[in-house]
Amino acid sequence: MYRLLKSLLFLLPPEQAHYFGMNSLKFILKIPFLNRIFRFENISTVEFCGLTFKNKLGIAAGFDKNANYITELIAIGFGYVEIGTVTPKPQEGNPKPRLFRLQNDEALMNRMGFNNDGCDQVVENLKKHLERDYIIGGNIGKNKTTPNVDAHRDYRICFEKLYPYVDYFVVNVSSPNTPNLRELQDKDMLVEIFDSLQEYRSLQATYKPIFLKIAPDLGQEQLEEILSVYNEKHIDALIVANTTIDYNVLNHDKKFALDQKMGGISGRIMKNKSNDIISYLKSKNSNMKVIGVGGIDDKASADEKSNLGCDLIQVYTGFIYRGTSLIQEILASKPTYA
Repeated sequence: MYRLLKSLLFLLPPEQAHYFGMNSLKFILKIPFLNRIFRFENISTVEFCGLTFKNKLGIAAGFDKNANYITELIAIGFGYVEIGTVTPKPQEGNPKPRLFRLQNDEALMNRMGFNNDGCDQVVENLKKHLERDYIIGGNIGKNKTTPNVDAHRDYRICFEKLYPYVDYFVVNVSSPNTPNLRELQDKDMLVEIFDSLQEYRSLQATYKPIFLKIAPDLGQEQLEEILSVYNEKHIDALIVANTTIDYNVLNHDKKFALDQKMGGISGRIMKNKSNDIISYLKSKNSNMKVIGVGGIDDKASADEKSNLGCDLIQVYTGFIYRGTSLIQEILASKPTYA
C-alpha cells in the first residue's frame, strides 16, 4: 500500500508531501474500521533512564516539530515520539526550498533551520496529551538570532516551559542548519547549558532525563570532550547522531548536494558514520546510555544499532522511504483489529 502512496506523495514537494501525508493519516485514523489497517500491536516495553517505553523504536526529532501528530505516530506503532526541535520564539526557518529527496541514495537533504511555532504554542499542543501511556521527548534548541554566548538562556526557557509536558529532554547543539550552532558542542558551552538545566531540574518534584544529541562529523578530540562532559555532568544519555555535512557519504547525488551548498544529509548512507561513533563511544565507556539514529532502513540496520549497545533507536528518513512497513519489520509487529 505504501508503495502506491509514496509514488503519489513523491509527486509533491517534500514539505508539502509531509503535511499532506500526516494530515491524511490524522483523518483516516478517525474513521471507524478503516483506521484499523494502520494500528499495530506494541511488542515489548523497554526500560531506559527510568522511563518505560512502549517499544524501542521512536520517531526522531524534526518529523513532528510542533507536537501535532503524536497520537497518529503512536497509533501506527512507534514506541515514543520526540517532538521539536522547539525554540523559545517561533521562527520560520530557512528560505524554501529547504528539504530535498536524494532518491538515488535513498537520502534526504535538509536545511530547515529549526522552523517551529515556538514554545508557547507547542505547550498548548502538548496539553492534549496529559493523560497518556506513551513517552514524549522534547528536543530543544536556540533561536537563530540568539548569540551563542546567550544560548544557555534559550535552552533554559524551553526547558522550563516544556518541563510539565514531556518525559525527557534532548539538548540539540548538532544541527548544521543554524549558523554556529555546532560550536555549542565545545565543552565550556555544553557545561554552561547543562549546569543551567540541571539546576532547574534539581528544584522539581519529578526527575526528567536530559539527553545530548551530537553530530556525526566530530573528530576524535571533539568526541573526547563529549565524553568528558558526559561523565562530568552525568548526562543521562547521548543520541548518536544528527545529520551529516560530509557529502562524501553520498554515492549518487553528491553533485546535487554540493550545488545546494548547505544542508544536512540523512538516510541509509549515514549508517556506518553513526555506527562508528557509537562504537567509539561505547569502547570508552561501555555503560554509556546511547540512542542510535542514522541509516536505519530495515531490520538488519536496526539490529546493528542494538548490537552496538543502543537500548533505543530512532528513524526518520527510512520511514519516509518505507512507511509503516519499516515499523512492522523492525518490531516484527502485525495489525491488531480488536
